[in-house]
Amino acid sequence: MTDRPRSVLFLVTEDWFFASHFLPMARAAREMGLAVTVVARVRAHREVIEATGARVLALEADRRSMSPLAILRTVGAMRRVLAEERPDIVHAIALRSIVLGGLAARLAGIAARVYALTGLGFLGARRDASARVARAGLRLVIRCGLEGRGTHYLFENDDDPRLIGLDPRAPNVTIVGGAGVEPADYPVAPLPPQPPLRLAVVARMLWSKGIDLAVEAVRRARARGVAVELSLFGAPDPDNPKAVPEATLRQWSDEPGIAWRGATRDIAGVWREHHVCCLPSRGGEGLPRTLLEGAVSGRAVLTTDVPGCRALVRDGIEGLVVPPDDAAALAEAIAQLAADPQRVAAMGAAARARVLDGFTERHVMDGLKDLYRRMLDERP
Repeated sequence: MTDRPRSVLFLVTEDWFFASHFLPMARAAREMGLAVTVVARVRAHREVIEATGARVLALEADRRSMSPLAILRTVGAMRRVLAEERPDIVHAIALRSIVLGGLAARLAGIAARVYALTGLGFLGARRDASARVARAGLRLVIRCGLEGRGTHYLFENDDDPRLIGLDPRAPNVTIVGGAGVEPADYPVAPLPPQPPLRLAVVARMLWSKGIDLAVEAVRRARARGVAVELSLFGAPDPDNPKAVPEATLRQWSDEPGIAWRGATRDIAGVWREHHVCCLPSRGGEGLPRTLLEGAVSGRAVLTTDVPGCRALVRDGIEGLVVPPDDAAALAEAIAQLAADPQRVAAMGAAARARVLDGFTERHVMDGLKDLYRRMLDERP
């Protein structure tokens, strides 16, 4: 028998996705003395992942392709990696990795699997009949096809477990506060002078994020005489069919009070210059990191009543929560915030306290370590 260290292998579609959201999970596993391997399509983020002590294995796969042949090739490649690595735990992140990686893990004979559902994307955002059928099919695939005695689930809110027929308090379900944030990286800066009320949306420029709703709401508020400005920070995702075209973003930016500023790495700098963190999501979220970043920076949050967003923000306490897909309600909320700077400041303070009470990187890391310990104790 070999004396190799116990190990966890993360399956994720893109290296940038792991680097932006899941580095604390790699660090948590390393704190436990586990060997860590990250399998992803590698572009520009190998070094930042390896800095946690993890190995990175490249696996090329087109996440846009629904070709059965391409899917079979991906599953086969994953199975070969898993059969060679023989990790003690396979941790599959997000829907595509759960479905394809879960099948590959079954084929490779690895029972200890974490299925980390980080939201349902546009499947969760859509409300039509075809989306309901797709969600029912997904539930069947995961629960009946991919679940085994060693399967544990990791979620970022209490709503998503129910979508696939799980009790959020079940012993094989763990809820963590999204990706978590490190408070020291987001010092609280004084609020800028007001008026105008300055809103920022920091997100991928996707229709599901409600970017167009933020634009329309600001138009309506300004038409009522509200002094408000909107900044959009983020890039279109060329691999996502639901991306807002760059031409549309530039057209919006030509309107008064609206500016698309592209992608930024200086998130703390964004919140120094704005009063309100806005994300009018249409749904499909796990727990948006952008809300955690805005909240821990001491900024009030304006968001929608959808899973993930409502897990963090309580209406009237950390910010305002409006119905999804309702530009009129969003415009009214903007007007309320613009009229009451003291309320905006109080909500910002409450938002930071909320994050410190359960949504930091350390909270997430400790929750994951507890999960891994239980899984390793279950192994023969």
